[in-house]
Amino acid sequence: STAGVASRRTAETLIAEGRVSVNGEAVRELGSKADPERDDIRVDGRRVKAPARRRYILLNKPRGYITTRSDPEKRPTVIDLLTTGGVRHYVYPVGRLDYDSEGLLLLTSDGELAEKLTHPRHGIGREYHVRVRGVPDDREIERLRKGIALDGERTSPATVDLHKVIESSSHGPDAILSMVIYEGRNRQVRRMCEAIGHPVSRLKRVRIGPIKDDHIRPGEFRDLDDSEIAALKRFAAKAPASAKAGKPAPGLQPRVPSPRVSSRPAERPRTPRGPRSRAPQRSDRPRRG
Repeated sequence: STAGVASRRTAETLIAEGRVSVNGEAVRELGSKADPERDDIRVDGRRVKAPARRRYILLNKPRGYITTRSDPEKRPTVIDLLTTGGVRHYVYPVGRLDYDSEGLLLLTSDGELAEKLTHPRHGIGREYHVRVRGVPDDREIERLRKGIALDGERTSPATVDLHKVIESSSHGPDAILSMVIYEGRNRQVRRMCEAIGHPVSRLKRVRIGPIKDDHIRPGEFRDLDDSEIAALKRFAAKAPASAKAGKPAPGLQPRVPSPRVSSRPAERPRTPRGPRSRAPQRSDRPRRG
């Protein structure tokens, strides 16, 4: 059934009817093991091809890129970064990071896992470091934790902490918040912070479920290793019970090695839009790092 020939129940019927052979011998026992990559498996005489290998890529998305496979306005996309780096697999982004945001983004060809990671019922925690104008007080931070009404519907409870206060010579101190949210509404973190009077000036995703990597530079990417893929699948399967902890799954340590493939975009000067926000950086044509 994993090869896409038939459902599990139909496959069992085909075996029982003697229509399946492995290496030239008919198989009638349910539960028999075979590997499409090594064994000659046939159904009604037609060979079963091995399913395409699934791919799981972790990208550090720079600002100034659209999280989509293509953009009608011809703006740079995250797929451009992968293509320039030599990726030819058909992968698609898991969730989104808006044009102005940066940080970790998963791309995969595994549709089942992508659905679990993005559907609200699975509650996969995503952690962000968010720089906001001014310093929220305890009451404002508590509002973020309990949920903010957006479009008439309150956001799910979030894990929010004051990470750091930064002195700014232009308008007074700014704050960096650590925020973990468990749903993915459009520009949710930015809108939540605006609702308490502290607009976002920079937003970076630093963790997706159990996956974290502080060593990938902007524009770089790498494949997840087997332990990370397994941890991500375990986390997705248990998300309703464990996601609220807001912490990586036990036993999984962040990767330290350099990315296998990279594409580092050059930065362009940023152009101010107004006193409260700045336009995102755009990048020149990405190149390998």
